[in-house]
Amino acid sequence: MILIGQYDSPFVRRVAIAMRLYGFAFEHRPWSTFGDGDKIAAFNPLRRVPTLVANDGDSLIESAVILDYLDELAGPEHAMIAESGPERRQALKICALATGLADKAVSLIYERVLRKEHPSAVWVERCRNQIGGVLDVLEIARARIASPFWFGVRIGHADIAVACALRFTSEAHPQLFDPARYPSLADHAARCEALQVFKEIAQPLIPPRG
Repeated sequence: MILIGQYDSPFVRRVAIAMRLYGFAFEHRPWSTFGDGDKIAAFNPLRRVPTLVANDGDSLIESAVILDYLDELAGPEHAMIAESGPERRQALKICALATGLADKAVSLIYERVLRKEHPSAVWVERCRNQIGGVLDVLEIARARIASPFWFGVRIGHADIAVACALRFTSEAHPQLFDPARYPSLADHAARCEALQVFKEIAQPLIPPRG
């Protein structure tokens, strides 16, 4: 399999970490959506990452779709999310909040870089409010859980998604993530980032140039 995208993307990173934890071998092509858009277009007309080229040559896009495919390959006994029921729905909710957080953090970067002369104050404020709202909800949810990870002693997709989103947000907009205000999330991120797979699959943020 081939995974396309740079590891400073929280979406690419969560997929790569899952693939490593599942034990799936893959070739990594660290292409940028800005600098390597034409290369990516050959596999994904949206020119977005992550893009996964499966062993049969089919291209999968969007991290949630890719992880669903990887879960299927791993099988229900090994998948990093419950197969069905309330636990699965709750995990998907946490993943959706985390990826939404990351998406808004990315939007703020684009606003800052691509519209630096005339940024939209309304859009910036909206994104900031959305980020703050999600962080508040996730902090409350994580503070209620005593286990090492969100759903027990075993790491899952929700844990990875949250950790990747927090790292990206803290690097891109450090003023928006105060560990003192979100201690449970900060502890969660530190626990994940201490794992060897998180250390190996990481890249300092490289913002796009306008």
